[in-house]
Amino acid sequence: MEEDLIGVFKEQMNLPQRNIRSYSPLALAYIGDAVYDLLIRTEIVSMGNVQVNKYHKQVSNIVKAEAQSKLIQSLVDELTEEERDVYHRGRNANSHSKAKNASMGDYHRATGFEALIGYLYLTEQYARITELIQIGREKMEQEEG
Repeated sequence: MEEDLIGVFKEQMNLPQRNIRSYSPLALAYIGDAVYDLLIRTEIVSMGNVQVNKYHKQVSNIVKAEAQSKLIQSLVDELTEEERDVYHRGRNANSHSKAKNASMGDYHRATGFEALIGYLYLTEQYARITELIQIGREKMEQEEG
């Protein structure tokens, strides 16, 4: 029997219900970054057992700001109006940190993408997260190939 890990966690930890719309876009991006990273790590580890540094290199290439920026740019037309609003709020958020290894444009688009992932996660739209990642990757492959 499959358990809902997040539901079990929320219940066991007595986490309160919150209005997700009240969260700042940077709070959404904060959780979205972790969710996206965990999903990509899960995918890469599922491909087989290799050295940890090889996992890290593969994951880093996918989750870096430049890659997230490309992914969201391929997805914008696929987003619902609500999703687009969340993305734009995240992209336009005034972050006090600087991009480390990315252009500011890529950094802002990646922040918007992470905010969208965080929003979908917190609203328990897990299938939609997967759908968007798959659609984005397919579109990127078509554009590159």
